[in-house]
Amino acid sequence: MDNATYTTLNRQAGLMAEMRAVANNIANLSTTGFRKEGVIFAEHVADLEGAEPSLSMASAEGRIVNLAQGAMVQTGGSFDLAIEGEGFFQIQTPEGNRLTRAGAFTPSPEGELMTPDGHRLLDLGGAPVFVPTDAGAVSIATDGTISAGGDPIGQVGLFIPADPNGLVHTGGTRFAAEAGIEPFEGGTMFQGFLENSNVNPVAEIARMIEVQRAYEMGQGFLDAEDQRIRSVIQTLGRT
Repeated sequence: MDNATYTTLNRQAGLMAEMRAVANNIANLSTTGFRKEGVIFAEHVADLEGAEPSLSMASAEGRIVNLAQGAMVQTGGSFDLAIEGEGFFQIQTPEGNRLTRAGAFTPSPEGELMTPDGHRLLDLGGAPVFVPTDAGAVSIATDGTISAGGDPIGQVGLFIPADPNGLVHTGGTRFAAEAGIEPFEGGTMFQGFLENSNVNPVAEIARMIEVQRAYEMGQGFLDAEDQRIRSVIQTLGRT
């Protein structure tokens, strides 16, 4: 297999990875708190023997998370929370604590605030947020302080990753922070609101078409190269 084929195959693999990322973004247009992802491409240059020029290949090295703010929509839910600006909610999962911007919570029979998947919401100290079942009407201030009857009973914590570039998507709207998680006191929460996905549908569909066309061009080159090699082998076989 010659260098041109190797280079094209490497490019095709990267385009497939980007297509999967774009398709996942489109599939989560309506997912509360979803953060769109993109693929990071890196160029690798290798020296060739003799008088041959260097060989350059691009490959998909990983994904990057877009942390842009999503639009907020009013729901009126007592335990629906949206974050304006930086910060994440921290939830407790079997795989470890995770960060999320999805703020749809409901109290369990015991009074712990839970995600729809059954994961506990944590406060600034890393303990589950608890609202007594007989607390009555609950209000949540912009700093996350939970009050019932005018008395504070807890506080929803906001957190940020120690390294913003170290966020790893672990499924759904959950992220792991490879470098650790730090408390964050500069964010603003709004009770009765949820944050929509930050995916721009028009931009993502346009990108999908662009990636698909690039992939088809690469596939066309590979088909033509395959036919060329077959023709050479057939010609040599007749001599």
